[in-house]
Amino acid sequence: MTAIHSMDAMASMNSKTGMDAILQAQLDQRHEQFLYRQRLNVASGCGTVLQVEGRSLLNFCSNDYLGLAGHPDIAVALKAGVDTYGTGSGASHLISGHSVAHQQLEEQLAEFTGRPRAILFSTGYMANMGVINALVGRHDLVLQDQLNHASLLDGGRLSRADFKRYKHNDMASLQAQLEQADASRTLIVTDGVFSMDGDLAPLPEISALAAQHNGWLMVDDAHGLGVLGATGAGIVEQQGLSAQQVPILMGTLGKSFGTFGAFVAGSEALIETLIQFARSYIYTTALPPSIACASSAALKIVRREQWRREHLQSLIGRFRRGAQQIGLELMDSQTPIQPICINDDRRVMEINQRLRDKGFMVGAIRPPSVPAGTGRLRVTLSASHTEQQIDQLLDALQSCL
Repeated sequence: MTAIHSMDAMASMNSKTGMDAILQAQLDQRHEQFLYRQRLNVASGCGTVLQVEGRSLLNFCSNDYLGLAGHPDIAVALKAGVDTYGTGSGASHLISGHSVAHQQLEEQLAEFTGRPRAILFSTGYMANMGVINALVGRHDLVLQDQLNHASLLDGGRLSRADFKRYKHNDMASLQAQLEQADASRTLIVTDGVFSMDGDLAPLPEISALAAQHNGWLMVDDAHGLGVLGATGAGIVEQQGLSAQQVPILMGTLGKSFGTFGAFVAGSEALIETLIQFARSYIYTTALPPSIACASSAALKIVRREQWRREHLQSLIGRFRRGAQQIGLELMDSQTPIQPICINDDRRVMEINQRLRDKGFMVGAIRPPSVPAGTGRLRVTLSASHTEQQIDQLLDALQSCL
């Protein structure tokens, strides 16, 4: 090795060491603040019982709200899709990746949500980023609820539009910002069901304000789709709103549907605009067609098996009554998301570990997923749970808190 090459190698090593030292200091700080996150190796499919590191744990931390992630009919549809289409789409939707299976699912989702058209995205994150950035830019305004999902907030920040947040579910705060607005386009964005609190957005009021100020309303119903409404069509159906009142509807398929991916439903003009301008749609590989086949099968079950929603609501009521009896501080949620307020990040982690030692997995939610000082246990319920399992969890919580 020449002297020059040796010096270059040494400089590269020193630069890397310096980088690692800076990064490690950040990681150490996360440890000290009880905010460090770690992955677990799950050796089973998503179900009420997970196999984790050689142990069987009751699962109260997934978003499989209707218990469909392991449904045999959906697995059969997935396998048939692989036999027909193979394991991958091979290209983006706009090249050769848009299959008949994709098209059929889009049409089914449009009909399910009562809208002219729907478009598939590979993930909910990509859907939210794509929609916001396709619809607004410089000289426009994006108004978002403070507790919106990170993908919505990131979409607003990166859109180049003026980006503001209104107080959570506070219509006076939203109205004040709308009255001050001076933008070419105003896009109001809210979660339908807030993923960390489990409460609902007041869509009739938001929609009325949007109409009053010529704003466009976008609702992310990732956690309401399949769970809420008479047919499971989500919060828009539950609150009795039309497609005109909520013109931009996003839903995901990896929660209540038990599969993967996301979609946006709306007017012909909206969907064509997304096809032409949503970069996260244009520049990524399409979902495997087999996943679309599985999602079509899941949609049929969501619509057909009303008992899943009824059983889930019964479990939610049972959990909340039991939690109240043992003095737990719950948040105002009638959805499968049941946060237990702890408000101490260190204690959240300690209680979470005690629960795991007793055979239960729940979510330990800390900043930045929630505001500082609002750490909580995030219990999520599924139609696949039994009443006995709910009671077992309550007993474990009482002994750990």
